[in-house]
Amino acid sequence: MNTTTSVKIPKVETDESLLWDLLFAETGRQVLLVAYDLKLFPLLSEKARVLEEICDELKIYPRPAEAILAVLVSIGLVELENKFYSLTPIAKNYLIESSPTYFGALLEMMIFRDRQHISSFDNFKKSLFSNNLPGNPLYKSLGKNHELIRTITFGTNVKLIRGVISSMNGPSMAAALVWPELIDLSEYKLLLDIGGGSGAHSIGATSKYPNLRATVLDLPPVCEIAEEFITNYGLQNRIATRKFDMWNDSFPKGDIHFYSAVYQDWLPEKCQSLTQKSFYNLPLGGLIILHEMLFNDQKTGPFPIAAHNVNTTLSLGGQQYSGHELSTMLKQAGFIDIEIKPASSYWSIITGRKP
Repeated sequence: MNTTTSVKIPKVETDESLLWDLLFAETGRQVLLVAYDLKLFPLLSEKARVLEEICDELKIYPRPAEAILAVLVSIGLVELENKFYSLTPIAKNYLIESSPTYFGALLEMMIFRDRQHISSFDNFKKSLFSNNLPGNPLYKSLGKNHELIRTITFGTNVKLIRGVISSMNGPSMAAALVWPELIDLSEYKLLLDIGGGSGAHSIGATSKYPNLRATVLDLPPVCEIAEEFITNYGLQNRIATRKFDMWNDSFPKGDIHFYSAVYQDWLPEKCQSLTQKSFYNLPLGGLIILHEMLFNDQKTGPFPIAAHNVNTTLSLGGQQYSGHELSTMLKQAGFIDIEIKPASSYWSIITGRKP
């Protein structure tokens, strides 16, 4: 006689939504990049359109088009009302080329990385076992910006460096319009934008403070690109550029040393050395400003910073820091009146004054 024994399955105590969110996050990224590449966002910026119009204009089929649009609506880049699709304010601010905070060049860089399989599963896994940057030469060159630029100076990768600097201008401008509102720079005269890239932060600071002048310090090819952005904003009489290697050259005069997303590219001993160099070169009362995406003090989140830390650690050879870590660096160098202030999105500023 056959008997059966029932097995009691314990009820789980948690919901699995987080795992689904993580597993499908990559699809959201791909949809964003494909929609950008199709030029969907400029199309919808002209006017709201129904599905049939979108398909006719982009030469795509209705069923996959509707699937992609559903994702864009769900993540808040597109809205749907009475069968008409239109852009949300965030899409207008960051995905339309006429906006000063346009993310287009950064998305182009990500599409390039995907097509070159730079962000592949295999490359990512290999980096965990080698403790080195992945084998792709783009990763190795991006890991040390000054080495990349030196290479370009000798006649190669000119297009690449322009892409790298341009890709960060829109995101940098978005942040550069916020942090100057959080601090009083009215008594300062000259900001040194160290490793300043496109000059976005100099543009943001000098636009807010008419008394302030700025100098973007970077290597020659980057300075040339920065000058173009500076001229576009009509600030060439207040913002200069100067070729500079922050590890080997002496700082020119300036009463503010500003670093945005510089410390994340380097390990702690290099960051501490740079902090000490700034302290030595600033005048009495001079200000240092670090603009970074910060871990919490336990270095357990928030999630986007932890995820970004994977990229900076395994791909670029640096790391993300907590506010406590960077504040400690400033204190050890001799700075006082150290403050941490949340700025835009995941950015914060850490400031210190030379007594």
